[in-house]
Amino acid sequence: MPRPDPVWDDAVVLVHDVVGERYRRLVLATDTIATTALAGQFLMITVPSRGGERILLPRPMAIHRRHPEQGTVEVIYGVAGRGTTALVDVAVGESLLVTGPLGRGFEFPCPAEPDAAEASGTEPQPARTALMIGRGVGVCAIMGSVEDAAAQGVVATVVLSGRSWANLIGLSDCAELGATVIPVTDDDGSSALPALGELLRGLFAATPPDVILVCGAGVLARLAAELGDEWGVPVQVSLEAHMACGLGYCHGCAAPVATDPAVEGPLVCVDGPVFDAVLPIAAPAGGDNVAG
Repeated sequence: MPRPDPVWDDAVVLVHDVVGERYRRLVLATDTIATTALAGQFLMITVPSRGGERILLPRPMAIHRRHPEQGTVEVIYGVAGRGTTALVDVAVGESLLVTGPLGRGFEFPCPAEPDAAEASGTEPQPARTALMIGRGVGVCAIMGSVEDAAAQGVVATVVLSGRSWANLIGLSDCAELGATVIPVTDDDGSSALPALGELLRGLFAATPPDVILVCGAGVLARLAAELGDEWGVPVQVSLEAHMACGLGYCHGCAAPVATDPAVEGPLVCVDGPVFDAVLPIAAPAGGDNVAG
């Protein structure tokens, strides 16, 4: 799918509130981005100076929700460093310079049986079921795909992972969009990989999903890759990374190649953040809005 051209926009802050115990939500008025952004794309947000302290580099933030009718987008971030700490002080009514939408997003692929479709004289059919897995603010990266699933009639099962119930992002969004939710937390042990893997293998034992989409902790990406291999379905992984530009100029977000760390891998900002799980890349360090 062709990517929309990014724009530089002074987006007015319409809402800036607290989400759970660890996160904050921004609702930004930005018509062009709201109407063109694809699922899984992100913004670079320039944090205004506060108290004489200047934040030089913009911060990457996944687009959590798109509301084209209202001309707004939502982002959710964790307060994890100087940039997001300063962002907390931005008030409703102020403007933020945002660049986006950026990067390669998620897509619902056609099932991998083109030969059978060709032999029968029919076109390959798009995915009808999807498993989506997100942890912490990694949920934000997959929420656009939950929106797309609702619009396209794709049956979505969404794993929402977090440290505790109070730290789960996306429960109300998934309910609004009609997705089946599997909440798992560290508190009760349900987010542990053996438990989660067993649960998902049992749930999809009869009929695997057509595609798996994942963002969050690296161990979840590995679990998704294992399940995709077992079920013979494609897996798309959204990587988180520190970024300085978001446009491919600085090469600061090159993903390390697992087979040869000396080789510069693809750039998370332009070649990703969404990658096919078959690529031999390792997840770089997360940015200010890291999952956890």
